[in-house]
Amino acid sequence: MKNLICISLMFCATMLIAQEEEPKNSADFELGKGITFNLNDGDYQFFMSGFIQPSISFEKVKGSDSDYKFNSKRAFFMLGGTAVKEKISFLVQTDFSSRDPLLDAWIAYHPFSWLSVSAGQKQNFVNNREMLYREDRLQFTDRSLSSRTFSNTGREFGVFVETNFELANGIIIAPKASLTSGDGRNSFGTDSRDTDYGGVKIGGRLDVYPFGAFKPGNDLYTADLKREEKLKVLVGAAVSKNNGASHPNGEGHGNFLLYDQNGQIALPDYSQFYTDVLLKYQGFSALLEYSNGAASGLDRLYVDTNGSTILAPTQISQFLILGDSFTAQAGYVTTGGLSFDFRYEKSRPEFDNNLDSLLADFNNYTFGITKYFDGNNLKLQAAISTTDFAQGNNITTGELLFQIVF
Repeated sequence: MKNLICISLMFCATMLIAQEEEPKNSADFELGKGITFNLNDGDYQFFMSGFIQPSISFEKVKGSDSDYKFNSKRAFFMLGGTAVKEKISFLVQTDFSSRDPLLDAWIAYHPFSWLSVSAGQKQNFVNNREMLYREDRLQFTDRSLSSRTFSNTGREFGVFVETNFELANGIIIAPKASLTSGDGRNSFGTDSRDTDYGGVKIGGRLDVYPFGAFKPGNDLYTADLKREEKLKVLVGAAVSKNNGASHPNGEGHGNFLLYDQNGQIALPDYSQFYTDVLLKYQGFSALLEYSNGAASGLDRLYVDTNGSTILAPTQISQFLILGDSFTAQAGYVTTGGLSFDFRYEKSRPEFDNNLDSLLADFNNYTFGITKYFDGNNLKLQAAISTTDFAQGNNITTGELLFQIVF
């Protein structure tokens, strides 16, 4: 009997030790973070997440009837993960409301806490501040008109290097650099006949936090949802040069072609410059942005293969977004999660005398109200906007949008 008891105790002890030594796995769901799987005691982490944005909108051009739309504006699905010991992470992100659903597909290596190197298709940081935010984190129902003019989705294919350093006085600097195809996302076309044009795009961004970092995650959107107790400021600037652009803002290829005197394709270089300031304090936020697009390499370019029609002065503004734009937006989020926001935009084309310029001369005013039920994960937004064009009819738009991030 004693031997039987001893054998039983030894067996139970062995099982307990085996359970303790066996790596533990777990799964968890949280609104806004999706389903997270932790494997081998957290050495490997995977998540599935996404968000949907059903909306009702209208557009009214002065002198005509309103046009109403009911649709699912965005339907994102995300799959990502991290291998902690290997210092590798990845993300695949799609938007099933789009005809081209693939948005992000990249893998990153993090050799140090202050360095990240990514390769693939992702949201490039060489655009203006608002274009760096994911579509579910916008202060209004949509990005500004300036953002949508100087960029499309902001996604590009290439290599991205991101760093950040904290100085002795608490100041944080975050230099970043990228080398991309210069043709936006899905840059190599739909098949072998849809070839790339031009050269690569090189760019960089420098962000400075003069008063230290924001609360965790509070720099991922404009609104001050976490109510900074002390004034926080983020100052940034970005510049890029697209060598041989054939798309109005450099996020595509083959939209137009220009030629040299021998009828060979010769494309202009396209440069963009941005500077922005974001500040937050106790629910109040303000974002100031300046954007500029410029072209170079325009000598002896022709619009036909015969080399008979040379590119006329100012005509390049009919192919590329050239000129500058200024955007100022501000808002206040109450402790109850109700936000009141206002945005003003002013755009000016590089050549005032070219009425066919792709960048229009306009003033835009937008007012928005947002109710945050569970932070940014569950919210109801409404916005109305009016755009006054120097040339052409004025346009008024409005939208009511519901969002849930799962």
